Amino acid sequence: MLKNRQDLIALRSSCQEAANVQTKKIKVCAGTGCIASGALEVLDSLKAALKEKNIACEVELDIAAHNPDAVGIKECGCHGFCEMGTLVRIEPQGYLYVKVKAEDCKEIVEETVVKGAHVERLAYKSNGTSFKLQEEIPFYKKQQRVVLEHCGHIDANSIHEYLSIGGYAAFEKVLFDIDGDTAMEELNVANLRGRGGGGFPLGRKWTSVRRQKATPKYVVCNGDEGDPGAFMDRSIMEGDPHLMLEGIMIAGMLCGASEGYIYVRAEYPVAVKRLRNAISQAKELGLLGENILGSGFSFDIHINRGAGAFVCGEGSALTASIEGKRGMPRTKPPRTVEQGLFGLPTVLNNVETFANVPIIINKGAQWFRNIGTESSPGTKAFALTGNITNTGLIEVPMGTTLREVIFDIGGGMKDDTQFKAVQIGGPSGGCLTEKDLDLSLDFDSLTKAGAMIGSGGLVVMDHNTCMVGVARFFMNFTQFESCGKCVPCREGTKRMLEILDRIVSGEGKPEDIDMLYELSDTIGNTSLCGLGKTATSPVVSTLNSFREEYEQHINEKRCATASCEKLKRILIVEELCKGCTKCTKVCPVNAISGKVKEPFVIDQSTCVKCGVCIDACPFDAIKEE
Repeated sequence: MLKNRQDLIALRSSCQEAANVQTKKIKVCAGTGCIASGALEVLDSLKAALKEKNIACEVELDIAAHNPDAVGIKECGCHGFCEMGTLVRIEPQGYLYVKVKAEDCKEIVEETVVKGAHVERLAYKSNGTSFKLQEEIPFYKKQQRVVLEHCGHIDANSIHEYLSIGGYAAFEKVLFDIDGDTAMEELNVANLRGRGGGGFPLGRKWTSVRRQKATPKYVVCNGDEGDPGAFMDRSIMEGDPHLMLEGIMIAGMLCGASEGYIYVRAEYPVAVKRLRNAISQAKELGLLGENILGSGFSFDIHINRGAGAFVCGEGSALTASIEGKRGMPRTKPPRTVEQGLFGLPTVLNNVETFANVPIIINKGAQWFRNIGTESSPGTKAFALTGNITNTGLIEVPMGTTLREVIFDIGGGMKDDTQFKAVQIGGPSGGCLTEKDLDLSLDFDSLTKAGAMIGSGGLVVMDHNTCMVGVARFFMNFTQFESCGKCVPCREGTKRMLEILDRIVSGEGKPEDIDMLYELSDTIGNTSLCGLGKTATSPVVSTLNSFREEYEQHINEKRCATASCEKLKRILIVEELCKGCTKCTKVCPVNAISGKVKEPFVIDQSTCVKCGVCIDACPFDAIKEE
């Protein structure tokens, strides 16, 4: 138990010394993605292989008995390059091995740990080039990892590892070195804007709570992250949980709160486990609890697991859920800063926002403002998914262009397909197209383009993607997740989904397009909460950029990408058909007719699109479109 500041400084020094002595390390990515690829089996196999070679293995950082010959096995968080999991980094060489399996571990220990040699077959390769070092890989080269700097590099289960990289120094600084007004001014100057989607300045929000006279006050961290394809917050909670906790603790100190709550979705079991472990470790050391380090400040953190309701990402719905009520938004004002959790002043930010705070306190507002743009300083983490070569978790300075993200970091389109669009901001965001590739990724530029950063999901789509189907997917998600409290969102999204269902089924009407615009306008202007107000954005953005696809579905009853099942057509290519009759013999509904040795035809009104004729044709004369 740390009783005072000197104890913390001494422990941090011991941890740093132990980390410097332990030069040989094997860092295994044990984020959710790599666990699904067998990371835990790889960890066990590496330990077994080291034992077989009689090599000392340290799972926990040994701050008592330094053994420079021991190999540290680190269960780390997400390295980011999810496409290549399971990822294993070897120190001190800096080698990164990709797609590692349990059966590769003996060779890794024998060749790299014992001999110091590189296992070429496990290296990342691109366009004929093999990359030994992680920093040389194009996926990492153009990133600037600030919040994610230590994800994948420290043991996510160890507070000692966090202390070894200077952990809790910012909290210590706020406790003992600078007064609250000075710290708040630093955060105001930094202009850190909320990374959960709204982009509201953190300094203004915290200052509002700090000025409130009502007590007690609360700090709430939103780790719900309900956007399809988004996993930025999850990766921070899994890979560097103490960084987020430190940000929450600083918020409590500066705003006069004594309790914090982390609201995390139950579908994130690894994040929940590591957060609970981190909180327990902080309590054991006396960094959480009563009279922390003898400063007179007391603070505790609780975890609340959400049931996965998308609407609980909205602030007032989230606090209602913590209180044990149904997660539904309420009218505003009053705002959360005035009446939040239990009707009292509350700081509410998401995981990535809190994780930025200790970094700003340690490095200064000016350092932070030197990254990114004038109005959107700092970096942003994005989850890069879809029809792209390199999927994974990235972090880039605000102001980076879509082109750099997709083609430099993401490696371009998968299988050399043609880029069509990117959905940014999840169900609340919008589609950007080729004309937007040089658009700056910052709050203001995206808002002007009719999109939003949101929490940071980037879903890349190629020319084979039906944009009407994309709009229908997001509208189906939003309609299903609507809490139902207000009529515009509850009924309006349902009507829009019905229209989109008709269009992709070949039953659309010309007036449907105008009706979609009209409903979007009404829902956006009259819904109760921010989620309802932005629910129609994917539909509006696809209508604006791909109206011809909607018209094609409605007027021609055809989907050019052949993605809409009910609009698929099976055609016989006249020039290739030999009139062999094999297709007629297998057609279950007798939809094919013609004369022997002459081109046959398919009756589209009878065809059930089963595709058996395609398989039966020996001349590849039957195509699906």
